[in-house]
Formats: sequence, C-alpha cells, structure tokens
Amino acid sequence: MEEGEFVIIWLNGAFGAGKSTAARELLDLLPGSTLYDPGLVGAGLRLMLTKERLAEVDDCQDLPAWRRLVVDTAAALLGEIPGPLIAPMTLLRQEYRDEIFGGLAARGIPVQHFLLHVEETFLRERIDARTGSDGEAVRSWCLARLPEYTAALPWLTADACTVETTRLTPRQTAERLAAVAETGDATCEIVQTPAPRAQTLAAGVLLFDDRDRVLLVDPTYKPGWEFPGGVVEAGEPPARAAVREVAEELGLDLEQEPALLIVDWEPPRPPRVGGLRLLFDGGRLERERLAQVLLPGDELRGWRFAREDEAAGMLSPGRFARLQWALRAREQGRALNLEAGGPVG
Repeated sequence: MEEGEFVIIWLNGAFGAGKSTAARELLDLLPGSTLYDPGLVGAGLRLMLTKERLAEVDDCQDLPAWRRLVVDTAAALLGEIPGPLIAPMTLLRQEYRDEIFGGLAARGIPVQHFLLHVEETFLRERIDARTGSDGEAVRSWCLARLPEYTAALPWLTADACTVETTRLTPRQTAERLAAVAETGDATCEIVQTPAPRAQTLAAGVLLFDDRDRVLLVDPTYKPGWEFPGGVVEAGEPPARAAVREVAEELGLDLEQEPALLIVDWEPPRPPRVGGLRLLFDGGRLERERLAQVLLPGDELRGWRFAREDEAAGMLSPGRFARLQWALRAREQGRALNLEAGGPVG
C-alpha cells in the first residue's frame, strides 16, 4: 500500500476485541496512515442532540445522522490529510454496514474490511481484565453486546477478512493486518453509485412467483431490501430501462416491456433529492426461470420472494407504501398516480 492511498481500513469485531490497540500499532506499519475514530462522531452528536432524541435510540449508531456523518467526515479528512484512514469501530448491523460502505463507495473511497475475532472464552477474560474508573461500566457494556456479535458472525465472516487474534499480541495483529492491506485482498467489492445532485427518475419491476409473492433484492450498497430496478438513463424510455435493469441485476430477459402500475413523486428530504419512482408489472416467473437468476456480486447479495406482510419488515416505509399501491393497481388493472406514497386526489 502506497503512502497517501485513498482508502479506509475498517477494523471490526466484538467490543473489547482490541481494535483500538491494534489500530495504534498499525499506524506505525502503514506510512501516512491516520487514526479515524467514528466514535468521536457519536460523542459530538451526544453533545449536540436533545436528551429526548437520544432517549429514542439505544446507540448512536442508530442515528441516521451518525451514519451520514461517518461517511462525510471520512471524505473530508481524506481531502485534508494523506491516507489511508484506520477506523476501529464495531459494526454489527449489516444494514448499517451497507449504508456506510455504500456511501463511501459512492464517493470513490474503497474500504478494506477486517474482522478481528477472538475466541469467546479469551474475549471474556480480556473484558473482565479491564480496569480504570469506568471499568465496571465498560465490562458490563461489552459483555451485554456479546450475543449481538455472535448473531452477526455469519454475515461478518462472509463480508470481512477475518484475522484470528486470540493468541496474537497487538503488534502481531497489526503485522498481519498490514500484510493483507498491502495486497488489497480485504477490499469490499461494492458497486459505486455516486449520489445524485438533482431529482431522479427510477424504474422498478415487480416479479411474482406462483403464490403471488413479490421478488425483492438485497443491495450491498444501501440498507434494506429493494425492487429490481434503477435510475433511468438520459434519453431512455422508462419501461425499457426497467427491462434493462432486470437483465443486469437478475440475468433475466423479460419477453415484453412491462405494464406500468404506479407513478410516485418522492419529495426531496435531505439528504435524498427525491424524484419520480415508477413500478412496472413484470409478471410471473416460472420455476425453471428462477434457476437462471444470476446476481452481480458487487451490487446484490441475495434475493427472495416475500408476501406483502413480510415485505413490510424488509422495505423502507416509502417503498412499502409503493408496493401496497402497486398491488392494488395490479388487482384493478389500472395504473395509479401517487405523491409521497399516497394516491393523488
């Protein structure tokens, strides 16, 4: 890795796994590197937000402002100082990983994602050994979060480069991290989608199985599930864009241009710029066609069919409202005009 390289080395792992200690050792091994602590962003928000707002969340990571500021601060730092940035921060919710890493990718900032894993018995010993005036509070906090870390291990080990640190000193851990960082093997393959600067036109497609469940996809670059589809390119007919997106995202060729179900105007709500959102009826997929589904790994990690009630817990409120009205439009055999997720008039 060259000095001043525009990259973030994200050290993930359980609370108490030694991420900050390893990060400080890593600074000596990567010329030009800088410690970037996203926890300081949370500390700033705790000083500025009202007690009422803070009482609504269990952790600063649950604040959309924290996730946005982590991305914006990293980008700003890399505009002022040489890289790479070393960020020791536990990140256990996959949707938060998608939002943050996707936001960084949109700014052209690659992320090398490492998981520092410690066997639970040794991890508990490390946590119990913490001393200091706040030692008991820290111990209780770390131990209380262990089940969440264990539950997150399946996606963490699939997404990050795992470094087993149970029997390593902090220096040995940093040496292993530096060796892999030099190769770039821990870089997350994630689609780069620059943030739009003006209102956009997007076309999505609803595809159904023989039980009338709708197909949803899981993007790597933003939180939550989504409909197959994307932004309509300049000069491109929206229905044709919908066909193109299905082919690019699922590897499926629609036999004909799909029928329009809804047009929804999404008002701008910073940081979202809003725009027109169209949903089309892609029809029913036969079983033999499902075997042809091929996802782009840097953009989508999975797909599944979901009932309407299941989709409520998978989609954002705005997307779910669109789905509900699109299903009604499909039943009625006519397109509906919406604004902000509700019918006009």
